[in-house]
Amino acid sequence: MQKSDDQQKFKVVLVGSGDRRPKVVHQAKELRPLIESVVDVVAEEFDYSENPGQMGADFAIVLGGDGSILRAATRMENDQIPVLGVNLGKLGFLADVNPRDIVAALQSIDCGKFQLVDHLMLQIEVLRGDETIASKTGLNEVAILGGPPFDIQQLDLAVDGIPATSYSCDGLIISTPVGSTAHNLSAGGPILRKDLQAFVISPISPHTLTVRPVVDSADRVYELVAANPNESACVVLDGQIVSKLQAGDRVRVSRAKSIFQLIEVSGNNYYRTLREKLGWGGEIKK
Repeated sequence: MQKSDDQQKFKVVLVGSGDRRPKVVHQAKELRPLIESVVDVVAEEFDYSENPGQMGADFAIVLGGDGSILRAATRMENDQIPVLGVNLGKLGFLADVNPRDIVAALQSIDCGKFQLVDHLMLQIEVLRGDETIASKTGLNEVAILGGPPFDIQQLDLAVDGIPATSYSCDGLIISTPVGSTAHNLSAGGPILRKDLQAFVISPISPHTLTVRPVVDSADRVYELVAANPNESACVVLDGQIVSKLQAGDRVRVSRAKSIFQLIEVSGNNYYRTLREKLGWGGEIKK
């Protein structure tokens, strides 16, 4: 990411939470003059009615939290531009720039003191017979979740077309390294370093003691079949319902063609983020 020879400032698009939360809109108005002191704001996209990646910007400034970044990444799909996340929420694992530091962060970017960190994305397809009824790109995870009447789900997994195992569980998550610190972590799955090219397969409350999360290459194709899903079972991608499931539906998961790029400025470190945002470890002895 660099400016052209005749370009005075980077061009950016401001992206909000997608639901026009009053707090985000208010803070965006307050931050915009500060942002415009360093970069050119060419557009705003707070409703997700348009694709931020098609607005002629060099990068996007996403105002909100990690959920806002997930929605922006999903919305851009095959038109990814780098993202700088400004944390207006609580956790801010991806959106780790504090609003008070926005000018300093943008000045670092303007001086070239930043790095673009590539993040693996996943592609899902929901197939019913010979028909693809849904196809989406996500950044965090895809999950098969059951609802009422809360029966145990029977899910068969094949890897590269070869049967691997059958799960009896409440649900199942396939996550990227980015998603490994989200629902996967809550379900007992491992944390993957963000630049690993791998997926984590984590069953939710499996009914077998020997079933554990599995880490495997992102270059394989994973296919899940719900043999007899309950009436509320559905496929969820990055927190959004993609499709309800019927008996025999197949959910195919593979590496997406798109790559999500997060802008990191000086001072950010992955283990520091784990330590400070997730309360990992404890006191570091000197």
